[in-house]
Amino acid sequence: MDPMRIEEITQTGAARASDPLLSLAEAIRSRRATVAVVGLGYVGLPLLTCVRNAGFTAIGVDSDPERVGQLLAGRSYIVDVTDSDLSSMGPVTFSTDAALLEQAQVIIICVPTPLTDHTPDLSAVRAAAEEIGRRLRPGRLVVLESTTYPGTTEEVVRPALEVHSGLTAGVDFALAYSPERIDPGQTAHRVESTPKVVAGLTEGCRDLVTSFYSSFVRDIVTTSSPRDAEMAKLIENTFRQVNIALVNELAVMANQLDVDIWEALSAASTKPFGYMPFWPGPGVGGHCISVDPSYLSWKAGQQRGYRISFIEHANEVNNRMPDYVAARVGEALNDAGKPIRGSRILAVGVAYKPGVNDLRESPALAVVERLAAKGAEVSYSDPYVAELQVNGYSLKSEALEEALLAEQDCVVLLTIHPELDLRRILNGSPLIFDARGATAGMDAPNVIRL
Repeated sequence: MDPMRIEEITQTGAARASDPLLSLAEAIRSRRATVAVVGLGYVGLPLLTCVRNAGFTAIGVDSDPERVGQLLAGRSYIVDVTDSDLSSMGPVTFSTDAALLEQAQVIIICVPTPLTDHTPDLSAVRAAAEEIGRRLRPGRLVVLESTTYPGTTEEVVRPALEVHSGLTAGVDFALAYSPERIDPGQTAHRVESTPKVVAGLTEGCRDLVTSFYSSFVRDIVTTSSPRDAEMAKLIENTFRQVNIALVNELAVMANQLDVDIWEALSAASTKPFGYMPFWPGPGVGGHCISVDPSYLSWKAGQQRGYRISFIEHANEVNNRMPDYVAARVGEALNDAGKPIRGSRILAVGVAYKPGVNDLRESPALAVVERLAAKGAEVSYSDPYVAELQVNGYSLKSEALEEALLAEQDCVVLLTIHPELDLRRILNGSPLIFDARGATAGMDAPNVIRL
């Protein structure tokens, strides 16, 4: 953002806000503000590094003592933040003690928002807002980054902050929403280079949050209200979920029609307009695609009496894929004259996406569990996940040695990490089921693709 525009925002926009916020605008502009991030997961920890590298005093608060202990020891548990990143960003306070939030002028909430019994679980958001409210002082900025349904900032976070602080949002303190856009495991789009959507409860709140994020993010996009920004995030994730469900359903149909879905999709992707490629697989994982769209559908159901059918159907299609993959593996073994019960099956990759150690909602893990439930002797190999619990049993990742590959009845490709030596697997395995299309276009007679 243009420095002149930032100056204008802090001088004129904040001036329109209430008096307690005037000194906050100057503290943000001069980077003298102390910034606290609540929740140090895949969103919060990368954000905290950006905040500290921008010159702000930084505090990281997390309820998990094990996480905090690792950070205090200089060890990162997230692939997007290395141990070197931690050591190079200078002094940061990491703690489980929410009392430290009293020291912060800017407080950012980055806590999980899971589904519990198919219903949005905002307990972590409420708990964070209540903790912040008990320690809130005039002249502070509170930002929610957790993905959630439209209305959360105003209907959940604001009341919790006001009740526990006795202060008024937009008058005594600023309140804003800015959805995270973290893509774990990739380096092309970092926090600082990805356009940041922001919205404030009032115009003054919007100007303050814009000024803050402009200090370390290149492009800022504002919306008129937090509801619009909350909706924007859900639109992004629902778009992906629905399109992945479409190609997953096409993949099932293509197999029945004796069509190579990978070749057909590759051909379609050559169209330079009106088409965006998506690829099938064993399902969807992580939080963004497997959970977030359900927040929108649930909210629509609460207000309109019925859910969004596109989202519901996409959920059904994607949730069926682990069962479909397990069934196809069983068919492949049967065609080779082997029953799935007692067969040795090696799952390659169990994280929900390449390049990360994240198992949240992992469809690969769901496939492994289903194969084990069918009586297969399942093992796995994943350089990012050292140990795994499968149906009550503990498994450890195994190195992809030639002897291990040769003794398998089937190797199932589920998550294609960057380090994976596909050629070695192709040469050393008697039978491979490729659920990701990683071998598409290769001459591999021992491979059966989704």
